[in-house]
Amino acid sequence: MRSLANKVALLFAGVVLLAFGVVYFYIVPQLRSNLEEQLFEELAAEAGESAGTIQAVMNTDDVGPEVERAVRRAADAASARISLLGVQRSDGGGGSFYQIADSAIDRPGVVRPEPLGTVPPEELALPPPDVSIEVADSAVDSESIDTGLGRTRGELIGQAAAPLSESRSVPPEWVAIYSRPTENVDETVGVIQRQVIVAGLLAVLVALAGGWLVARAVARRVRRLESAAKEFAEGRTVEPLPIDSEDELGQLTRTFNEMQEQLARVDRARRDFIANASHELRTPVFSLGGFAELLQDEDLDAETRERFLASMREQIARLQRLAADLLDLSRLDAGALEIHPREADVAEVAEAVANEFAPVASERRADLRLDLPRGGLEAYCDPDRVAQIVRILVDNALRHNPEGTPVSLAAGHGEGCAELTVTDAGEGLRDADPERVFERFYTADASRGSGLGLAIARELAERMGGSIRLGSSSGETTFTLSVPSEAGREPPRDGHATGAPQGDERVDSGAVAEDARMVRR
Repeated sequence: MRSLANKVALLFAGVVLLAFGVVYFYIVPQLRSNLEEQLFEELAAEAGESAGTIQAVMNTDDVGPEVERAVRRAADAASARISLLGVQRSDGGGGSFYQIADSAIDRPGVVRPEPLGTVPPEELALPPPDVSIEVADSAVDSESIDTGLGRTRGELIGQAAAPLSESRSVPPEWVAIYSRPTENVDETVGVIQRQVIVAGLLAVLVALAGGWLVARAVARRVRRLESAAKEFAEGRTVEPLPIDSEDELGQLTRTFNEMQEQLARVDRARRDFIANASHELRTPVFSLGGFAELLQDEDLDAETRERFLASMREQIARLQRLAADLLDLSRLDAGALEIHPREADVAEVAEAVANEFAPVASERRADLRLDLPRGGLEAYCDPDRVAQIVRILVDNALRHNPEGTPVSLAAGHGEGCAELTVTDAGEGLRDADPERVFERFYTADASRGSGLGLAIARELAERMGGSIRLGSSSGETTFTLSVPSEAGREPPRDGHATGAPQGDERVDSGAVAEDARMVRR
């Protein structure tokens, strides 16, 4: 029972059995009831057509042979047995029936036209025992044709009783009972029951076989996925699995292939990052060690000593940037970096960040321009995280372009959002892949960074319900940060502004602030 094929086959068989059980125990009884009702309607129609003929014969003088012939003709026409009974009423209000004629008896009872009171009771011919008279009572009482089931000698029969009288003003004096066995109904229902049972057994067998085959095919595809997942978990390369359908398993296979591709890409990025990080760490560490030995062993003049110390500070700042990037990234992945959105003036935040970078811009002889609205720009965001993102973008524009490259920082309204745009007039990202610039560990210049800054910036933006998009052309690069203009509303996301957090080689706020402090010193 642990086999999926067996479970599905039994499930199919159970559903089929349930369906045929409903047919057998509900539909078949309904069929019997409908056939019996049809039998009653046919008998009632025959009684309505021929009862008048029998009544006309009863009103003639020579009633004996004529009644017998009329009853037999009516019985042959109706394909039913007709029993003609007389009604004998007693003074106490009750009554009984006696036989006048019967189409199934060779010698019918004697018709007695004389008043019943002159006939001794023992001379009256009683109704034959195989004729049920319950329906006759109902017909006489209601003075209309009545139908019902009777039982004679243990056999069910359908009956229709038609009351007869000499005139409408006279109570019925006779009643004609039309009888027909229900054996045709029983035979029809029996045939259908047998067919249902046979069809049910065949359907169960087909369901078992079909369910087992279908489940086996599904299980084979599941085992293929399971085997591939185990091999991939053990570190072995797995070829993309074939997608042979568009059902849920086909979608799962496609997702598995995409997962393999994405994990392989992440693994390659991880290896590249380790190589880059090793290079980033090794270079400043070796440089610091060399400068430390020179300062210790050599008799240096003041100018050379100051130059060595400045180089050491640059290498220390480089290490700090890398450590800060890795720390922020680990906090984001662990969910430990908190976002506290509120109403804030992002234009004021942009101006504060520009003031921080004024010494750095002056050192690189870059013109850092501001284009901010006079009345401010309200947005629903975490101003500290917005400042961190803007620092990353401004530092990128200053540090990754030649000295003297103009950089502008602008703020304005977008479609349901507030936007901060950092634009530089450098060479543009000609060698960078615009589809991957926000991926983690990706950098267009592996020798100058770890490829984490833009990944951090994008993650922070999306945590606030915002986005970052890139626009690059020859001679200009633009990064636009969009944040909601009010609580509960997200700005439109397009381009590279959607997706999982990824990365580029940029620095975080702590590293930039450290640079600014060093320049001030």
